[in-house]
Amino acid sequence: MTIDLSATTILLTGGTGSFGNAFVERVLNTWPGAVIRVFSRDELKQSEMRARFGDKQVRYLVGDVRDKDRIYRAAQGADIVIHAAAMKQVPACEYNPFEAVRTNVLGAQNVVDSAIDAGVPKVLALSTDKAVNPVNLYGATKLCAEKIFVQGNAYAATSVTRMACVRYGNVVGSRGSVVPLFRRQADEGRLTITDERMTRFWISLDQAVDVVLYGLEHMSGGEIFVPKIPSMRVVDLAEAMAPGVPREIIGIRAGEKLHEILLTADESRHTVDAGDAYVILPEHPWRFNHPKWEAGAAPADGFVYSSDGNDSWVTTEQLPDLLK
Repeated sequence: MTIDLSATTILLTGGTGSFGNAFVERVLNTWPGAVIRVFSRDELKQSEMRARFGDKQVRYLVGDVRDKDRIYRAAQGADIVIHAAAMKQVPACEYNPFEAVRTNVLGAQNVVDSAIDAGVPKVLALSTDKAVNPVNLYGATKLCAEKIFVQGNAYAATSVTRMACVRYGNVVGSRGSVVPLFRRQADEGRLTITDERMTRFWISLDQAVDVVLYGLEHMSGGEIFVPKIPSMRVVDLAEAMAPGVPREIIGIRAGEKLHEILLTADESRHTVDAGDAYVILPEHPWRFNHPKWEAGAAPADGFVYSSDGNDSWVTTEQLPDLLK
């Protein structure tokens, strides 16, 4: 990876989350000249980050992506915007649909508008496998956000601003994921599993940061970067985390899938296999050419990248090391 962030100012929305902490740590350890603006609603988490990272390279901006004026101010003078702010909990989004739309959809539009008006050269949004063939509101709002960022390039065509997305699966140990749930349930002596057939894509926080850095390095505008990551079976995760602990099958919850998809057959028709990642190219007439994509090979006709049909799997033996 050849990207150099040493002289950049980076605006990171949702910067106090699991990804934000991992990204800030990576940047501070690798590029001591970079400045990061952590933008989030939670002043407590910001104070915790300040205690961890200090304020020599990190600025802490209290704000909400719903607030257009505040995000406009935060974007001024930035070289890069990484948009990680979102409502992510499926049940919370289902119960509070208007709030999910305001944060995940209107917030995405505010970020795009602010970046264009501020002349930010690179803008990268974090998306999820839940956005592919969505069956819950969270996925639907993230699909909308992807469309907003990709099509935002049409409005930015005469400016320096370019926008792209990264789309990946479940992040190991992130807040609200199954790993902390299983840890708590293991202490209580009983694990709940929705369906023993369930599979998920699996990515570590370090890998998620790698994917974002890859996107920033290679984006020309409008791409959706999909990393090639392994799948895991939920029952294997349960066995690795709590061997011998009784399990209860509780059934699939509303808005939950048995398997996840990162790339559909329709998308694969305008996708390039870039080696470590699939790159979904925009189908719009404004598409910006990139030599690497022009030379890339297309996936096989009808290819679908699904968690149950994956070629790469995390084994039970590998899980303990990953969970560290």
